[in-house]
Amino acid sequence: MLQKQIPMFICFIMGFLLFFQFYIPTSWSQSFYEMMLKWILGISSFAITLAIVSLVRHHWRKIKRKENIVYSATTIVSLFAMSLIGLIGGIERGTLFDKIFNSVQIPLQATMFAILAFYMASAAYRAFRARNLEATLLLLSAFVVMIGLIPFGDMIHRSVPVFAQWILDVPNLAAKRGIAIGVGLGIVATSLKIILGIERNWLGR
Repeated sequence: MLQKQIPMFICFIMGFLLFFQFYIPTSWSQSFYEMMLKWILGISSFAITLAIVSLVRHHWRKIKRKENIVYSATTIVSLFAMSLIGLIGGIERGTLFDKIFNSVQIPLQATMFAILAFYMASAAYRAFRARNLEATLLLLSAFVVMIGLIPFGDMIHRSVPVFAQWILDVPNLAAKRGIAIGVGLGIVATSLKIILGIERNWLGR
């Protein structure tokens, strides 16, 4: 029982103190908050180390089982090679690390997002079917915004880009803010459940 009660007690105390700092700020609470931020950075460093070890172990097992050997070996070799290059030559702009990153990683990301565009177009085709009133409004709004954001919209009429921007700035922004408020309330509820010990999934099974 102590293995669960002690972490829950620490979580309650830390959550209460950090909550107290935001609503009743004092010099002591702000100093405590800054100290906790430094501890969080240290813990994050250990988390990155744990993630690297887990990644290497996972791909090493796949290599031993002869599953996707090329991809797993490439991942491990790239991990250690880039780490060694960064440690020796630094990671500033113009270094070998920066050149390799800009010549390999960025083109790979651009290719991946270019491929995802076809999946997005397919999903949009399925979602924008005018099956009911809501889907019809979504279809018309998407059509107006897409036409208004390209030069062809301005060639049709000057008001098309203006109307498209109005859709983005007013109805779309209102919906985004509503979603953001809902997400914020969900974060508060989940945080309170964790602090009060109602939510215990973070303790493991």
